[in-house]
Amino acid sequence: MANPYGALFRTPGSRAFTAAGLVARMPLSMAGIGVIAMVSQARGDYGLAGAVSATFTLSMALCGPRISRAVDRRGQSRVLPPVAGLSVVALGALLLCTRYDAPAWTLFGCAAVAGTMPNMAAMARARWTHALKGSDRLHTAYSLESVLDELSFVVGPALSVALSTALFPEAGPLAAGVLLILGVLMFVPQKRTEPPVVRPTAGHPRSGSAIRGGALRLLALTLAAGGAIVGTVDVVSVSFAEQQGSPAGAGLVLSVYAAGSAVAGLVFGTLRLRTPLPRLLVIGTAGTALTTLPLLLVGDIVSLSAAVFLPGLFFAPTMIVVMGLVERTVPPAALTEGMTWAITGLSVGVASGAAVSGAIVDRFGPGGGFTVAVAAGTAALLTALCARRPLERSLRERTDRDALGPIEAPPGAPDRSAH
Repeated sequence: MANPYGALFRTPGSRAFTAAGLVARMPLSMAGIGVIAMVSQARGDYGLAGAVSATFTLSMALCGPRISRAVDRRGQSRVLPPVAGLSVVALGALLLCTRYDAPAWTLFGCAAVAGTMPNMAAMARARWTHALKGSDRLHTAYSLESVLDELSFVVGPALSVALSTALFPEAGPLAAGVLLILGVLMFVPQKRTEPPVVRPTAGHPRSGSAIRGGALRLLALTLAAGGAIVGTVDVVSVSFAEQQGSPAGAGLVLSVYAAGSAVAGLVFGTLRLRTPLPRLLVIGTAGTALTTLPLLLVGDIVSLSAAVFLPGLFFAPTMIVVMGLVERTVPPAALTEGMTWAITGLSVGVASGAAVSGAIVDRFGPGGGFTVAVAAGTAALLTALCARRPLERSLRERTDRDALGPIEAPPGAPDRSAH
């Protein structure tokens, strides 16, 4: 049987930009938890540490889509270096302010500016979309990217915390900044795989933000609900393991969850899809909702590991389907922004799930926290059901409009179209 991933990497330039993209996306998973570890150790204040990290995360959620919109209009090579540089400078200032006991307001200001960190996962997906447009291999490429996301969020936080605790408090965020600069410097010079700027046409008008499209909003909300499950599993697993007298068991639980998602994503990428994507989205979210129910019955670390493995099997495939729908429903001139909005929805969901489940665990214990996962799974399914008809309509409209064909310009060309 042919290896679809081997065929994928026969695409010219794919190995180089995938490797660079993996390095450049690691800071996204390292910075937030690194800030918590740094500030909590240096100041001894977990409340301040959490608030500063939340400021950074909120800033990324607000800035990310706008940065990606600029990329769509001006090209990756013109936008990524300055915004990555600004993020790293602000991150460095945050490290210095923390180390030299600057006032708390300076930490919040630096964290807000550091949130200009570009979403490199969306940039890599945009390159695959350009390289494989119209090919069945694009589905496999999105599967690979979802697995790389999983890898970064398994390795990144652990690496960041380990550096901050073993070396010095600022080591985790410092490593994140170094990796961001290194990754962007590796990524940007690869001109032959950079997506060209796509001019809007009568068939693909550009009118403000891509999130104004109802289909994209529903997709982002679906991923937000799915992300809430991830955030809940993160928080409740730690609490449950401590309650069982085995704090180290939380690492095993989270590894099993990530492994289930990664394996499912790799297998899903080898399949030839015959089922329409909107229907697959409903099937995936239905599976997610059903597999959260066993979480209410867990009694020890082993049963919890088995229970989280099941929803993990549906996470990466659902993410892959959502990205496929974004590619087919968002106008080409706003593709990177659309992908960033989807990933932003996921990030907001993870943060919200962690916050809500943490509050419930404090009051009702780990068992109460798992109800957040069940509620989030139900919300994901209901959102997907509501999204099915709008997505089918958007797919039909896209098919009709594609006959007009977008007009491409070289990367970095200025956008003089009417806005």
